[in-house]
Amino acid sequence: MDIHNIVVLTGAGISAESGLATFRGADGLWCGHKVEEVATPEAYAENPGLVQAFYNARRRQLREVAPNAAHHALAELAARWHGNFLLVTQNVDDLHDRALAQTMPGHGFRLIHMHGELTKARCNQTGHVRECHEDLPADGNWRPHIVWFGEMPLEMDSISRALRQADLFLSIGTSGNVYPAAGFVAEARAAGAHTVELNLEPSLGMSFFAERRYGRATEHVPAFVAELLQR
Repeated sequence: MDIHNIVVLTGAGISAESGLATFRGADGLWCGHKVEEVATPEAYAENPGLVQAFYNARRRQLREVAPNAAHHALAELAARWHGNFLLVTQNVDDLHDRALAQTMPGHGFRLIHMHGELTKARCNQTGHVRECHEDLPADGNWRPHIVWFGEMPLEMDSISRALRQADLFLSIGTSGNVYPAAGFVAEARAAGAHTVELNLEPSLGMSFFAERRYGRATEHVPAFVAELLQR
């Protein structure tokens, strides 16, 4: 199969091996909180102190972790791939960014954080987005630059355009239960792309994938990338 255009989607599973908690645990909670308490516009309006404290803690945690072998393998693929390559992540951490910066310093490669970024803040009045590595106060004008439930994910037009042109769609570390990302595989498959799932365990959308490999991301992602680069 001739592969020129690649779209990669990553979820919480790829960062879990770096020590970051996945979005929702087996108990339905995210780091001890109900999702409705910390990840909706309504929660922010009702209790900005709790929401800001939650994301401040998540932002501080980023300083204690580093990109793992899966992040670095994708950064190598981005640097060496001969065709078009788009990396879309549901993750709000900066581990992909750091891996890419180490592999491709000064390169203009564009990574899409469809659910926003912990290391950025957005002005409540103007919508302006800035870098943010410090704690945000509860009574300030800045909210986390995070796409909460009920809000539209970022850059969907660019993502859909890339999916329609993809020859290979690769899904890594995502459960397949959060839309619209869960629908990307069907969109890519309808466009004729070869679809591959690399996950710790089968996702809810496993039947849409032509190829499936299950196990640790730090093992399967570098191996799959090595196969692609040897083509």
